[in-house]
Amino acid sequence: MPAATITVNGRQYAWPARPLVVICCDGSEPDYMELALSAGLMPNLGRIIEHGSSLLADSVIPSFTNPNNLSIVTGRPPAVHGISGNYFFDRASGREVMMNDPAFLRAPSILAAFQQAGARIAVVTAKEKLRLLLGHGLAFDVGTAVCLSSERADRCTLAENGIENVLETVGMPLPEVYSLALSEFVFAAGVRLLDRFRPELMYLSTTDFIQHKFAPGTAGANAFYAMLDTYLGSIDQAGATIVLTADHGMKAKHLPDGSPDVIYLQDRLDAWFGRDRTRVILPITDPYVVHHGALGSFATAYLDSELDPDLVAARIRELPGIDVVVDGPTGCSLFELPRDRLGDLIVVSRDSKVLGTRREEHDLSGLTEPLRSHGGRSEQRVPMIVNRRLERVPVHLRNFDAFAVGLNHLAGEN
Repeated sequence: MPAATITVNGRQYAWPARPLVVICCDGSEPDYMELALSAGLMPNLGRIIEHGSSLLADSVIPSFTNPNNLSIVTGRPPAVHGISGNYFFDRASGREVMMNDPAFLRAPSILAAFQQAGARIAVVTAKEKLRLLLGHGLAFDVGTAVCLSSERADRCTLAENGIENVLETVGMPLPEVYSLALSEFVFAAGVRLLDRFRPELMYLSTTDFIQHKFAPGTAGANAFYAMLDTYLGSIDQAGATIVLTADHGMKAKHLPDGSPDVIYLQDRLDAWFGRDRTRVILPITDPYVVHHGALGSFATAYLDSELDPDLVAARIRELPGIDVVVDGPTGCSLFELPRDRLGDLIVVSRDSKVLGTRREEHDLSGLTEPLRSHGGRSEQRVPMIVNRRLERVPVHLRNFDAFAVGLNHLAGEN
């Protein structure tokens, strides 16, 4: 018999009475679902909310994909699991690197701990950049774990993913990376795995390509949420508990003429203090820059040892559109981030602004629509929707409470 509770990273989780499906709908600003609901495009979600629970939660800052997904599956903020962004400056090696290697993780996942206790686990993510991180600690040689990405669903093996012949199983062709279909494949695979694999815990994580391109209530956005609603209905009808949240919201970041509203922070620092005396790092940076051009609302800066951090911070604070400028230790304490993976200053811009390095370093040719992006406090509020009634919900709900909500806070089951 499985243990009554599992302890992971200092938090206790009850064993599920039925399959639990946690969905991270990337970039889901609450307005997306609210407007699609009001337009009559999400009847299944409406029914779920009527009989379940609809709440709001806060994501972690920076409100980017990697730190929030890892917070959700570990139940803890980045200060514990170590993933502070999609990208960081490794002081030890002196290189700027992607944070998609499990070697950067400092905490086990809820998923791995439950598998070790005897649970069957399924993970489907849109992008390959997250697959290794989300699947870290899972054992694929015992037939109780599946972990795959839509992006490379045609390359899955039993040894690496716990599953093969995925395209045939799901009944969809390999989707394009920059498409609605990349996220739809996540849900279609989830429904098939729920039926055939019957996991105790499932984690589904989409891509925010659509949310970067389309504002809430527009035809492109509504098509995505109508699609999502169909799969929510299938998962709900299968008898699973659903906890739907997001890694971050999304806001318009452009001027009236449609051009990006950018503070090129490295250009400013170069002009003020001289070139090569500072280094600006943008943790939003990843291989998929077509829809955001590596422009987000969070940055960290490394300073020459002879520069006064207070002076530099004061100059940045004078720029229109700046929300927060604090020294590294203060910022890491405020936002629960790992101190050794952030710089001497942490900078956050306001809702309409994004931060860049040097203008010449950003390829914006792929921005075919006015920029929408994320990263700051203005994109921190996200939905948390559950198809069951809840009790004893935390007063300050975080998106990384998703597994705790689905396992510990269902009314009448704890």
